[in-house]
Amino acid sequence: MTDQMISADVIGEHNKNNEVALASDYAALGENLSRRGIDIEAITQKVSEFFVAVPSWGVGTGGTRFARFPGEGEPRGIFDKLEDCSVINELTRATPTVSLHIPWDKTDPKDLKAKGNSLGLGFDAMNSNTFSDAPGQAHSYKYGSLSHTDAATRAQAVEHNIECIEIGNAIGSKALTVWIGDGSNFPGQANFTRQFERYLSSMADIYKALPDDWRLFSEHKMYEPAFYSTVVQDWGSNLLIAQTLGEKAFCLVDLGHHAPNTNIEMIVARLIQFGKLGGFHFNDSKYGDDDLDAGSIEPYRLFLVFNELVDAEARGVKGFHPAHMIDQSHNVTDPIESLISSANEIRRAYAQALIVDRNALDGYQQDNDALMATDTLKRAYRTDVEPILAEARRRAGGAIDPIAAYRQSGYRNKVAAERPAVVGGSGGII
Repeated sequence: MTDQMISADVIGEHNKNNEVALASDYAALGENLSRRGIDIEAITQKVSEFFVAVPSWGVGTGGTRFARFPGEGEPRGIFDKLEDCSVINELTRATPTVSLHIPWDKTDPKDLKAKGNSLGLGFDAMNSNTFSDAPGQAHSYKYGSLSHTDAATRAQAVEHNIECIEIGNAIGSKALTVWIGDGSNFPGQANFTRQFERYLSSMADIYKALPDDWRLFSEHKMYEPAFYSTVVQDWGSNLLIAQTLGEKAFCLVDLGHHAPNTNIEMIVARLIQFGKLGGFHFNDSKYGDDDLDAGSIEPYRLFLVFNELVDAEARGVKGFHPAHMIDQSHNVTDPIESLISSANEIRRAYAQALIVDRNALDGYQQDNDALMATDTLKRAYRTDVEPILAEARRRAGGAIDPIAAYRQSGYRNKVAAERPAVVGGSGGII
């Protein structure tokens, strides 16, 4: 018996008021898809089996280098965070796992696992933090961590990552994501080659500590917090890292960590082709980092990414099982609502990719018919698959309209009354 943060009666009443309209919309879409040779039930089943992990840090209000404006009912610690994450899963039935960040979420692993079990949540990839200093640590990461010139600082960063593996192993995680802020802010500040060599050596030490059934995800980012260069700046460097470390090392693609106009879907295809796509951090970006909700700026690009994933799935690519995680900072919205929306947008892109006529697309590609090939993709993208998403949620016990149900539940007001208000407008992220 799991604890319910949102009353089943609230969800039940909400669905009762919306199920007639949904049944009509679902039937109409089913008829439309049937004329195209697509079984709506098969698509709904696949969507219902697609899950994405939510970030523990994502349920708190984020911030920028300039300011942070706390929201009402901010989680006080990891157990409040898990309760908020449970709300998202109860309403969407798409997010049964949580990705933790250490040391932000550090506590007794037995307590973490017990809390997760009580809420019906599991744990996805662990995330280490050597991009900022923790209270009491001996060596600062101001000038780097895994690639630092000082051996003791590098050793400290390695030990932290190994600790993350140990915590994750105790709570059922099977992967470690490593993102570092190492780099340089001025030309000549660092020797690019020696810096990368030190990073690879440190990562090799972390790799040795991986359990046999674990994966190591390295994450690239073109800039920030270092503004001249970063050690793992692009997918090419990331691929070199994964290939150098070994078969348990993979590349993680964060959609917000690329230069504007980068062809991310082609990067995804390349990493799949060479067996090194580990997974994703889903979000969206207008100018820089990953501070926007998935699908809020470039929903077509999100669809194109999933087009490559579904293509690989359809081809039966050996060992293909990428991890799907959200990584977002919510500065002006209710974080729970943003994560609900993102989970639904990610599933939407998946559903749209599933209805692409792959036989027709392959034929147009072979014939070099550029117009009809792109129109085949657009036809799937233009299809309103919302009835499929809503029906998948309803059948799993979620809400037909999860954000509406969330607001009707009064959850935010409830936790705002229970959790002390956070004051102050300090700069920086969570």
